[in-house]
Amino acid sequence: MPKFAAALSLALALGHASVNAQSEISYSISGVEDSKVKENIRVHLNNLDVEKSLLSDPYWQEEVSETVAKAVQPFGYYNSETAIALNGENSVKVTVSLNKPLIVNKVTREIIGEGRTDNNFRSRFNAFKLKQGDVLNQPVYEAFKSSMFNYALSHGYFDFFWQATRLDLVREEKQANILLIAQSGPQYHFGDVKIVGDDKAKAIIKRLMPFKPGEPYSSSTLSDFNRSLNQSGYFSRVIARPVVSDADGLRVPIEVSLLHRPSDSFNVALGAATDTGPRISLGWERPWVNRLGHSMNADIFVSKPEQSVSADYRIPMKNITRDYVSFETGYQFIEFSNTSFESETLSLSAHRYWQDDGSPWQQDGSITYLRETYDQGSLNTNTTSLVLPGYSVTYRNKDGELDFNNGVYFQVLGQVGRENAGSDINFAKAVVEGMLITTFNNVHRFTFRGELGAIRANRFADVPTSLRFYAGGDQSVRGFDFRDISPKAEVINPETGELKTESIGGKYLFTSSVEYAYRIADKWRIAAFVDAGTASNTTDAQLTYSVGPGVHWLSPIGPVRVYIARGFAPDENQWGFHLLIGPEI
Repeated sequence: MPKFAAALSLALALGHASVNAQSEISYSISGVEDSKVKENIRVHLNNLDVEKSLLSDPYWQEEVSETVAKAVQPFGYYNSETAIALNGENSVKVTVSLNKPLIVNKVTREIIGEGRTDNNFRSRFNAFKLKQGDVLNQPVYEAFKSSMFNYALSHGYFDFFWQATRLDLVREEKQANILLIAQSGPQYHFGDVKIVGDDKAKAIIKRLMPFKPGEPYSSSTLSDFNRSLNQSGYFSRVIARPVVSDADGLRVPIEVSLLHRPSDSFNVALGAATDTGPRISLGWERPWVNRLGHSMNADIFVSKPEQSVSADYRIPMKNITRDYVSFETGYQFIEFSNTSFESETLSLSAHRYWQDDGSPWQQDGSITYLRETYDQGSLNTNTTSLVLPGYSVTYRNKDGELDFNNGVYFQVLGQVGRENAGSDINFAKAVVEGMLITTFNNVHRFTFRGELGAIRANRFADVPTSLRFYAGGDQSVRGFDFRDISPKAEVINPETGELKTESIGGKYLFTSSVEYAYRIADKWRIAAFVDAGTASNTTDAQLTYSVGPGVHWLSPIGPVRVYIARGFAPDENQWGFHLLIGPEI
């Protein structure tokens, strides 16, 4: 038994040594300037199975020469010569003389069929890169045949085939002749759409179709159709494909296999932020109210300072995913622990959203009825009703969803109300906000953020406090409590009777922020920031500042960002802790 074990160990050791000997052989290649040719030689040589002990064997050196010759032939070098020299115990020096390559002498191309009169087909066919006088390059020749075949299929030439392809090599004269004859066959067209499954989506699918029956078939158009179907929100699974075998003449039916989303779906979302504390959101959605694709949803949001209920009824227009009418209603109660502010708000609004295909710009025309009852400590309880026509335009573009390196967000919003048109006061509000995120070398990340706002009213005291401007908080000026930066007033806390100075909201808003983050690991960044801003009743108010460090954890549910901030206000300095979960844009 010991002898057997010793023999086995010796065999394994020899086998291991043999593998190491093969893997340790290295090749230095000279005489070749073209990187593609050189790399092909290296790939062929690395596939040779040889031991170090055979490096000096003439037979093996001949095999190396033949391997190099095969590696350079696709690039037109059929008369190469190779010199082999040992360069140490496990290194081989390969010197290659490519000599004169084969030159393309004649290129014969012809299209048979409807492709001959199709300008795009003909242009693609005539884009064959090898011309008379070029060095023969077989990879280009083979790649063209494959790409032309794929182009034909993707543009409806389903009967395409190569009637003749030939590469004649005349080595004695160092020439090559190329023959390419394509039989395009007829071009097929889009046929009718056939739905596999419940056909209640027929009207929706028809509106999403980017083609009409009879138009020339295009795989890119069909891809756009599939993308729109999947983004519509109506289906849990859907795919559209051509069924060439069922073609009626030259019309190819498009089969749409689908599975509708459940009639009702529910979701629960948990979160937390230093401004609001723990929070929970309960959602309900019915994606199919009727065959026209109307949908509705409702949400309940609960946190310590805020509770709200909202509902949305959506009617799709021409472009279902980007173009729709929305009727929204909501009730909101807010009571912030750091102030004596309370408000109850009832809102009803109608929105018309539209966004062009492929555009990052979304527009929203709206009209909102707002009735708010608000109480600011000892200030009189007030109720204000407003009818507010409004318009906003939003630009949003980023290179990822949860975690991204570059992104831009920009929004302009305006609302107006008139006393003689359903509002208790004359009111106008405008807000401009934006954010730019850019990353260099996937390591250095810069975030720039800013916001400007202004309110005009004939009686500012009657402007609901929820519409006034405040600064401070996680996504404003860090280091200060949410809504803590604004004009102040002395109010009596109704629960304690204590006289306090609290924020009551202002006419103007300005905030800005610059943040730098450095990636220290795959899922971690460290950060530093400077924030500045104010909410006030004048345009020359002193700014409030904050600075501090932070850390980002790129979690599976989105970035988790933690900051410690030192705030500097005209009348006080303070520290703040901030936690944010989710993407910035």
